[in-house]
Formats: sequence, C-alpha cells, structure tokens
Amino acid sequence: MKALLVVTGRGLGGDASIALNVINALEKRGVQCEIALDESAPGILFKKHGYSWHKISIPQAGGHAATQASAVKGALKLVTATFKARSLIRKIDADFVIGVLGGGAIVGSLGAKFAFRKAFSLISTPLDSKVCPKLNECFILPDLDKFKWDVLPKNTDKSFYPLSDDMSKGDAESGLLKLKEYSDFDENKKTIVFSSGSSIFKGMIDGVCKVADFTDEYNLVLIGLPLEDEYLDEINKRDIIYAGYVDWVNHLFKFADLAVLTDDGVSIQEALTSNTPIVALTHVKWGRYQNMAGVFKGAIVESSVADTVSSVQYAFENYDSLSENTSKYAKLCLEASDVLADKMLKEVK
Repeated sequence: MKALLVVTGRGLGGDASIALNVINALEKRGVQCEIALDESAPGILFKKHGYSWHKISIPQAGGHAATQASAVKGALKLVTATFKARSLIRKIDADFVIGVLGGGAIVGSLGAKFAFRKAFSLISTPLDSKVCPKLNECFILPDLDKFKWDVLPKNTDKSFYPLSDDMSKGDAESGLLKLKEYSDFDENKKTIVFSSGSSIFKGMIDGVCKVADFTDEYNLVLIGLPLEDEYLDEINKRDIIYAGYVDWVNHLFKFADLAVLTDDGVSIQEALTSNTPIVALTHVKWGRYQNMAGVFKGAIVESSVADTVSSVQYAFENYDSLSENTSKYAKLCLEASDVLADKMLKEVK
C-alpha cells in the first residue's frame, strides 16, 4: 500500500515534523510513503532523515495569519497546483493521500478528488478547516478552535499532534550532560527552557530577557534559530544560554524544570510527554492566540509576554498541581501517531 503526503511549508519546520511523524507511524504498518513539497521548498528536515520528495506547486495563504488578499492570491494558483497533484497521484499510483496543513491539506484534498483516490487532511487553520471537510475526512489538530468542541462537524475527528518515537526516549541525565558543555550552566539552579519552535520570534526574546533581568536564580536556556540575527544581540548582553537548533530536545525537556513556549504547535506536546509544566506565551507568532491552556487544562499557565516573570513565579508556586496534570496528557500525546495511523488505515481498508 502506498501513501502520498502533500506537505505545506518549506520542509524544515513544524509542518514537516508532523508529516515525518505520520510517515514513521505508517511505515511501521508496512505502508510505503512518498512526499510532495512545493518546488521552492528546501526540504531540509526530510533530507536529514534520508527522504527525497516530489516537486509540485503548493500555494500558501499564510495559515493562521492569512488575510483576504493572501487567500485570493493563493486561490489563483490553486488550479495549476491541483492538476499537478492529480498527475503525481496517478503517476506514483498512490492508494491514498494525506494533505498536511494549510495549502498542503487543500491541494492534497483536491488532487485526490480529481484522481479518484481516498484522502485525509490534517487541518489547523481557518482556511483548510473550511475547504477540506467538504472533500474528505479530516483530523483537527489542537491549534484549531474546533478541537475544543464537544460535537464536531461532519467529516471531522480530533487528533493530538503526531510525535516522534524519540520523544518517549528522553533522558534527564543525557540532557544534563549536554547542558554541562555550556560554561554558564549551574547544576545547582533550576532550569527553564525557552522555545518558539525551530524559529525564535521576537516575543520569545523579550520573554527570556525579562526573566534574566529580574533574577539570576535559574538556568535560562533558549533554543531555535532567530528570525532576525539582531535578536541575539539582546541575548549576548545577558546571562542566557543560547543552544541554537538542538536535536536533543527530548533530553532537554526531560531534564528541565519548566518550559516557556509559544501558545501553539508541536513543542507544547513535546514538553508534556516529558511531564514538564509549561508557561505558554500568547500572541507571539504573528499575533496568534491558540488557547492551548484550554486544550491541556491544568498543565499550562497562559501568559502575555509582559507578564512572563510573574507567570514563571506562579508556575513554580503551583508546580505540584501543574506537574500532576501534565502526566494526564503525556500518554495521550505519545500515542497520537499510532492512533492517527490506525484510524486512517481502518478507513482505507
């Protein structure tokens, strides 16, 4: 059995991670998986894991930050993109198609429809959630407000973010050994990890700097690559450990006492699998508000960037309660990839 995953984005961030984790779950079940990316995508994450990909057209409207103008611009490119996807589906003779978020979800749905193939969509934006359920079965990811609904629209189901198997193998001692490589690390202090995903947004810089300016009682570890090089100028002025892009985040979260993350995406679940309490900073990524605290109730302290310090203090004051609630979600998050793959294959067969 063969699946084609049509993936939005550049093939290096959260969209690619989600697709890669779905691929891993399907391959364990004997499914051959192929990938389609936009012709401009560098596909770094897939290349790193030994995967090649097909180049098609996958227009983007801007995801959660989409405007009417960007949506219209993306729609104008959709006809060409749809028929490129249809041709590829037929060429490789895919048994089913999985569209991954935003433009990838929509192009995958339409291409599969015209190729007369079964399709599934992973949806998380206002646009893909309007289009894809009209065409095929969809799985709502936690970023979408509908995830919190008790009664779901037709053709939809819920899914936590599929995670890598490595997240279950986090080791606190390995995290400690990695952190000891940094001269500023103090083993006697509690450790807080700051992350906005693979890219560092300005709001996360502001948040970690506020804590650094207020107290020196924690190891403050910032991970990711800055969207602007000058962001790191503020980090270099303060006692902050900048670890850059790390491939040992499972060990880091397992060791950390607290994670300060953005209010969206895979990182929230990655921290929860390690039973790490979370402070979620809102409106950091393009002003978005996802209300992850409403999804993972009792495990997350929601905060504005301005209130980062007081929110960190509150998290440590209520640490036992937060920690207890993270454990409720850890198992659900770790099982998400397998549950999602099994649901898809049940429908295909």
